[in-house]
Amino acid sequence: MVALKYVVIGIVVVVAAAAALVLLPPHRAPVQYVGSPSGYEAFAPSDQTVNYNGHTDPIGTLILPNGTTLPNAVWNGQYASTIIQNHNQIVQLNNQFVGQTDPVNNQPYVPLQDFYVIKGQIPIQQATINGQTYYVIEANSINPANIAGFYTDDKWVPNFEVAINTPGTYAAVLPGNSPVFQWTNTTGTVPYQTMVYQDYIEYAGGGNVLVPPTGMIIPYGSVRPLGSALFNFTTPQHTYNPPS
Repeated sequence: MVALKYVVIGIVVVVAAAAALVLLPPHRAPVQYVGSPSGYEAFAPSDQTVNYNGHTDPIGTLILPNGTTLPNAVWNGQYASTIIQNHNQIVQLNNQFVGQTDPVNNQPYVPLQDFYVIKGQIPIQQATINGQTYYVIEANSINPANIAGFYTDDKWVPNFEVAINTPGTYAAVLPGNSPVFQWTNTTGTVPYQTMVYQDYIEYAGGGNVLVPPTGMIIPYGSVRPLGSALFNFTTPQHTYNPPS
C-alpha cells in the first residue's frame, strides 16, 4: 500500500510538471535596439499578416539607414491596424491603376509601396511564431511623434531610406505646373500617380520629392501616421524646381 502511495504521488508530480511546461509562454529573446540614434529606419509591409499575442500584425521588411534589409519583420503595437489598412488600399489602387497611362507624360503607371519611417533606434525582439523566427518591432515603445508613413515606387524604398539618412537631403513639393510631371520616365510618372492615389486614401498627400545632394530626386507621397518629428518630410516647406 505504501509503494502504491508513492507511485500515485510520482504520477501526480510528473503530470503537474508536464502541465507547467505546457503553460509556459513561448521563448522570446531580450529586446534589442537597431539602427542609429540620430537616423531613420523603415518598415515596408508585405501582403502577409500574422497573429501575435492575440493581435493581427503586418509582416514586412525592416530597412536600416545604410539600406541593409531584415526580412521577416513584424510590426506589433500602435498603428498595426493602420498599416494593414493603408497597405491594403495601396494594393487595391495598384490593381486598379497599374497598366493604365499617366495622362500627363503618357507613360504607364507603376506599382507603389507604402512604408513607415521611424526616427531613432527601433526596439526589436526575436520571437518564434508558428515555427518561424521573426524580428518583432515593439511599436508601443516608440514615441508616436517619431513614426510617419510614406509611399513611392516599390523599387525605390531602399533608395529613399538611404537618401533620408544622407546629410543635406531635404524634402520639397512640386508645383502644379512643374515640368517634372512631363518627364517621360518613372520619375515623371510617380509624382502624378501619388496625387491620384491621395484622393482614395484618407489623410494621404502626394506630389512630393526627396532631394539628396546628388540631385537625383525621389518622388513620394505621405500616409498616416504623420509623426511631428518628420513634419519636414510629411509636409515639405520647400518648392522643387529642376535645374534648367
